[in-house]
Amino acid sequence: MSKLSYEDKINLYNDRKSGASVSSLASKYKIRCDGIKYLIRLIDKHGFNILRLNKNKYYTPYQKEQIINRVIINGESVCSVAIDEGLLSKGMLQNWIKKYKENGYNVVERKRGRQSTMKVTKKKENETDKEKIKRLEEENLYLKAELEYSKKLRAVVQARKNRQQKKK
Repeated sequence: MSKLSYEDKINLYNDRKSGASVSSLASKYKIRCDGIKYLIRLIDKHGFNILRLNKNKYYTPYQKEQIINRVIINGESVCSVAIDEGLLSKGMLQNWIKKYKENGYNVVERKRGRQSTMKVTKKKENETDKEKIKRLEEENLYLKAELEYSKKLRAVVQARKNRQQKKK
């Protein structure tokens, strides 16, 4: 649904109540018919105050879970629950349900803001020279074993290729 201004939403509601058809309003305001029907039902239930001008409403994880449970557990329709709760679109609730199921039936808050570009690395403090040398030797031994393994694997693969070429 395209963004409509506060005035457009009020005009759309008044036009519909004065008898204009949904399809004519859809072509006039360039939005889908189901978006108009949803907006009309929302304003009928909550009044014009639901069309807030300022900040978006914040829903806590507990509130989201209660709303989602009405759909999943109680079997209510997404549209009716979204209108009862005053959500500005039923798509918002559908997204909540999708994320809820993806996250193993847990409500996870989306992190807001820009991600930090600085990686925080914790330094191992008070590491003595002997401990550092031992750690490096173990790492070196591990890397040597990994290299040896990859060499043997490469040799086995090459031998198989050679056998296949001889058979042809």
